[in-house]
Amino acid sequence: ELSLKSILFLIGVQELSQGVREFDKDEKTNLFHIAVCKLLSPYGYYKFKMVDEDGWPHWEEIKSVGNLSERDQKNLMKESIIKYFENY
Repeated sequence: ELSLKSILFLIGVQELSQGVREFDKDEKTNLFHIAVCKLLSPYGYYKFKMVDEDGWPHWEEIKSVGNLSERDQKNLMKESIIKYFENY
C-alpha cells in the first residue's frame, strides 16, 4: 500500500529526471519539495523558476498552502496527485 509520502517521493524522482539511484537525506527532502511544488503549481501556489546546474528544479512560492486547514491541504494534495497522473 502506497502512502501519500511514498507517492510524493515517486513524483519527485520522476520530476527530477535523473533516474533511479540512492538519495541522501537532504535529497529526499528536496524530492518531496519538488513533488509538492509540481503538484500545486496548477493551483497557483508555486511557479517554476529554473533548473540549476545539477539538474534540480527550483520553484517560487506564490501563495502559502499553510492558509488551508490540515484537512484541506491533504485533500488538495490527493486531488492534485490524481490530476497529475491523469495528465501524465
